[in-house]
Amino acid sequence: MGIRERKERERERRRQQIIVAAKRVFSDKGFNKSTMEDIAKEAELSPGTLYLYFKNKDELYASLSLRILQYLIIRLEHVNGNNEMDPIQKVEALNEAMFDVYEFDPLIIINMFHLQSSETLKNLSDELLREIEDLSRKSLGVIAGIFQEGIDKGVFIDEHPIALADIFWSLFSGVILWESSKSIINGNKDYLRDTLKIAFEVFVRGLKKA
Repeated sequence: MGIRERKERERERRRQQIIVAAKRVFSDKGFNKSTMEDIAKEAELSPGTLYLYFKNKDELYASLSLRILQYLIIRLEHVNGNNEMDPIQKVEALNEAMFDVYEFDPLIIINMFHLQSSETLKNLSDELLREIEDLSRKSLGVIAGIFQEGIDKGVFIDEHPIALADIFWSLFSGVILWESSKSIINGNKDYLRDTLKIAFEVFVRGLKKA
């Protein structure tokens, strides 16, 4: 391994070290109360070192979304590429895949939904913003492809597949944010899976051609 490769590997290792520390701090204190100094202390690094990798707290917060988006695309492509399932089965598998993605890292996916509707996006570097946008666009594109297949086969209503993907994503994120806010008030009640199941069933009924 050459010097350049070793430096790149070390840089990526340090970057992941910072991201893991940030996740712990954000989980314990919440985004607003967390500081770069808190994260540096958790990562056992100097605050100056953090700024070599992330220009501000917003960018570090947003970077946590990349991992979940990458995992989401893997799960979606697995469903879309299964030629043994018909369109209805693919949507049912899509529903299960979305919940699996949520369970993969609930904190990060909730943070990602908050990020998409906040001013934080304006504080990101062009490179990071472009990466998040590309992954988000690719995710919606795969979901739209599943709906397009159903439309082409005459199973689903003939509406724009991107619009259907947007509605599906909004349904998913909305239920998760609502149920997570309710769990703050009463942590003994967790109806997320049941509520998502009902929401997806209602969506599929409307998706099918009469």
